[in-house]
Amino acid sequence: MVRTVKPPEVIVKPARADSIDADVRSLLVLMPRIVGRAKRRTLPSQLADYDLTPRHLALFAMLLDGPLTVNELAAALNLAPTTVSLMVGALADQRLLDRTEDPGDRRRKLIAIAPATRPAIDAWLGDSATAWRHALAPLTPEDRALVVRTLQAYEDGLFDQA
Repeated sequence: MVRTVKPPEVIVKPARADSIDADVRSLLVLMPRIVGRAKRRTLPSQLADYDLTPRHLALFAMLLDGPLTVNELAAALNLAPTTVSLMVGALADQRLLDRTEDPGDRRRKLIAIAPATRPAIDAWLGDSATAWRHALAPLTPEDRALVVRTLQAYEDGLFDQA
């Protein structure tokens, strides 16, 4: 996808120097733009016929580095294992995921992105991953951890108000 016009910088008149209000206003302008752009992203054609949601995107992202068990996925996604098991079952039925026996514990299944689906999943997640790498690259590991903790705290704050 080629972007012809770069979005404008968020400009907010500063409040008092020690106030966070100006930063909050900047984020109130920026966050809807980010969410809107993320929602407008199109699926690769190989995935277009599937009813995939942001929850599926997160599950696929967790599997990029290799197979995990349902319980590991559930913990990483902060979802109930039953919910993740149902998601995995539906995606495996559509041949988007593979379930294989765990060689270390035959009672467990390892969940992985199906090899035939991997290029489309990489394409779907690739632009977002590239944007995050670009944004986070200049930061120290401590600063990157702060960004992640801040976004988690924001999500927790929204959850607490719901």
